[in-house]
Amino acid sequence: MPSLLDEITTPSDLKTLSDQQLAQLADELRVDVIEAVSRTGGHLGSSLGVVELTVALHAVFNTPKDKLIWDVGHQCYPHKVLTGRRAGMGTLRQEGGLSGFTKRSESPYDPFGAAHSSTSISAAHGFTVARDLGQDTGDAIAVIGDGSISAGMAYEALNNAGAEGRRMFVILNDNEMSIAPPVGAMSKYMSGLAGTALAQLNAFGQDIETVLPGPMRDHARRARELVTGAVASQGTIFEELGFEYIG
Repeated sequence: MPSLLDEITTPSDLKTLSDQQLAQLADELRVDVIEAVSRTGGHLGSSLGVVELTVALHAVFNTPKDKLIWDVGHQCYPHKVLTGRRAGMGTLRQEGGLSGFTKRSESPYDPFGAAHSSTSISAAHGFTVARDLGQDTGDAIAVIGDGSISAGMAYEALNNAGAEGRRMFVILNDNEMSIAPPVGAMSKYMSGLAGTALAQLNAFGQDIETVLPGPMRDHARRARELVTGAVASQGTIFEELGFEYIG
């Protein structure tokens, strides 16, 4: 089977692929990241955990005009491969080579440089303010994990963004894993959402999707199927990817 990854030069190339091809691309991307990190060392687990999510986001959003912000830079390796830096992955974390994190001077697809956690929502909020003041930027998307979102800075950002009601996206990557399994009240609370509360949220999401314009509804469905690898009822994108306005 021909390699799809060999044909990808920028994320815009993903928009021409079918859902089946995007799933194949994710498989190839995972192997590519493993091979690169086996030579250079690095944070493998965090990157492997967002392969499908990375493909879905770049297929749906218009980066780099839309600002994709990874809360923890450790998980950006698949993102680097898809944004024109595949040939340089052999220099990852080496002197004079690619950074192990997102880095603004390295690529226009890295709009915010960060290594460790809890700054992504604040950064995304800043980009939305700039957009609403007339700057030529699109949507802002923050990807934050269940370990990172327990930090005070993340709550401050959610508080500010929610109060202002601006259009932005916050994706909670709730995989119950940080550097180690997370602990504390927030982790326990989110783990418990698999019960009645999540079912209610699912029903709420289905109601919302019925009134979305056709293209937006289709993009939401495609992103959810790419990330989960399964076709579920319409509307579940709101619980699985968090594609909803904060407010």
